[in-house]
Amino acid sequence: MAIEFDTGLPSIRQIQTLIRDQQTVELKLLTGDVFNGSVVWQDAHAICLSVDGQTTLAMRSAVAYIKITG
Repeated sequence: MAIEFDTGLPSIRQIQTLIRDQQTVELKLLTGDVFNGSVVWQDAHAICLSVDGQTTLAMRSAVAYIKITG
């Protein structure tokens, strides 16, 4: 069963804008871990962040917030 990726949702469009503009973000997980970097891609299940040249994959269900920092 495939999960639909609804590009009409405002949250999806906002993250696409962050990717396009290569904005720096702070991504906080529900565990309290905080990552600063830029969003590389997103899909229905995860958000990929580039942090200090390394790829970090965060599951959408684990994200507390994404804040634009730069």
